[in-house]
Amino acid sequence: MTETVLTVRGLRKVYGASVAVDGIDVQVERGEIFGLLGPNGAGKTTTLECVEGIRRPDGGKVSVLDVDPNSSTQRLYELIGVQLQTSGLPPAMRVDEAMEFFCAYHRVPPRYELFDRLGLADKRHSQYVSLSTGQQRRLALCLAVAHQPPLVLLDEPTAGLDVESRTQLHDVMHELRSEGTTIVLATHDMAEAEKMADRVSILLHGKVVASGSPRELTATGAGLTKVAVRTEGRVLARDDVDLPAVRQRVLREDYVTFYSTDPGPTVSAVLAYVAEQGDRLIDLRVERPTLEERFLEITQGGGVS
Repeated sequence: MTETVLTVRGLRKVYGASVAVDGIDVQVERGEIFGLLGPNGAGKTTTLECVEGIRRPDGGKVSVLDVDPNSSTQRLYELIGVQLQTSGLPPAMRVDEAMEFFCAYHRVPPRYELFDRLGLADKRHSQYVSLSTGQQRRLALCLAVAHQPPLVLLDEPTAGLDVESRTQLHDVMHELRSEGTTIVLATHDMAEAEKMADRVSILLHGKVVASGSPRELTATGAGLTKVAVRTEGRVLARDDVDLPAVRQRVLREDYVTFYSTDPGPTVSAVLAYVAEQGDRLIDLRVERPTLEERFLEITQGGGVS
């Protein structure tokens, strides 16, 4: 039986003449990673700030486990952990001092074992200013989860990180999820959202324009499947090649890519044509549309098609 951890209903936030969030609805269940996606200015950060109690909504309702962020601030801070892109920690503060400070605020013992999990054990006595960007992000995540909150809010947690640091953070996110922690992930990285999120909502101009699992979203819209083929004689690059269900053909280096509405007949026709022409197949790849492609289709088109 699922339990709703975060409920956002009709959320509206206005700054002067600008409507940052315009009546959005979001519901996040316990133990899932929920992606909040959208271009700059879509309303992601404002939505998170309303959930965190930093902003007071101009309309609608926000609830974290039945707690109103603006009326029960102390209780809210027990329920959420927040990792921002910049932590605001004093440059001279040591890593262990930051852990002690945050845990003292939450009245829990320091959780130094988190440093081991996130590769910061050898930086325990280092000053914050001496940490790399990746180490600073990992420390921020340590501090966000030290009091074991049921809901963790991550704002672009891997932006600008190297591959190793991204992988480490993703591994910890999966661990947290397996332990029952709910994660809201705001990101511009569509590959990250497709890999990590159970469900996503795409925001555009302050409104939710699409919601669902990454697989559900990539199955809607134009839904063209890519069939990329490389052959020895490149017979598929000829102008007179006519294949069923193909909307578009793109030549790129040694590959011919067909965008198909029905990949089954397209692939069968490709194999038959290559054999008929006496060519030799070297590589054939069939790929679903990516979340990034669907995201661009939605945002550039102004909404759901």
